[in-house]
Amino acid sequence: MIKVENVEVMGWEHVIRGMRNPMNSWDKSDSGICKGGDDGIGCKNCAGYDCEHTYDYSFQLGKADHELMMKLAAGGPVHAKYRRMITVYLDITAPLYWWKEFDTYKVGTVANSCSTMHKIAEKEFTLEDFSVEHLLWSDNNMSAEDVPVRAMENLIYILNHYRESFLATKNKSDWWQMIQLLPTSYNQKRTIMLNYEVLTGSIG
Repeated sequence: MIKVENVEVMGWEHVIRGMRNPMNSWDKSDSGICKGGDDGIGCKNCAGYDCEHTYDYSFQLGKADHELMMKLAAGGPVHAKYRRMITVYLDITAPLYWWKEFDTYKVGTVANSCSTMHKIAEKEFTLEDFSVEHLLWSDNNMSAEDVPVRAMENLIYILNHYRESFLATKNKSDWWQMIQLLPTSYNQKRTIMLNYEVLTGSIG
């Protein structure tokens, strides 16, 4: 399971101004505040192909600025420097095994994660805390006790046993049982800051 929430993109006005600096073409910029009609960017200049005429005073990308962005993007990272200035914030909830891959390939990101070390005993473990969508729930070649999802349920039972013991005694040994038994399918949330260039590399 990978869940993305609370996405916010920032910096458009600064990005567009900087993008037009090399050719001093600021007067050709057509992005602006969505006010409708001629009072603001106006629908005729809006690059939003699904423009719904909201007139909500949000900043909208203009057609000419969008065209320049696409031309620069076609020239690769050297020409598309503006992408490095578009900042993106988002929350990602994903299993620990996915985060291991993310940490290997990430560059130019900042992250704050929910703390497994500090909060592992905060709540009772349930199957929903883990990414188990690919585990077998039945297998004709196995006994019911050996089916993978049953093994996960047994592990959750053991984790909760040591959680309850830790909450009652604060015995560090119980805490270590939870930490070292915790499978990499455990879901963790992180708030990430990155930019469009990082996203382009991730997609590519």
